[in-house]
Amino acid sequence: SMRARQYQDNPKACIYFCDRRFFRGVMLLGSMEVLEDRIYKEMIWREGDTMYYPEGVTDPDYCVLRFTATQGRFYSNFNSENFNII
Repeated sequence: SMRARQYQDNPKACIYFCDRRFFRGVMLLGSMEVLEDRIYKEMIWREGDTMYYPEGVTDPDYCVLRFTATQGRFYSNFNSENFNII
């Protein structure tokens, strides 16, 4: 897929979780790996996934993305704080 190729070319990634009710959130920075080994694909495969990947676990468009965070930033009450993840 386009996104998997993007991460293969440049593994830098960021994810953000937001609690809109309390106007707070956390951003995690790190890297994304594209895993294509059958063992990882079978690990998260669920019944019904053939709706998106008709050939099942062996579908060439099916892969697993593994995100590893190295640092983050927490936002709350109009303040933010950076933190490292060991």
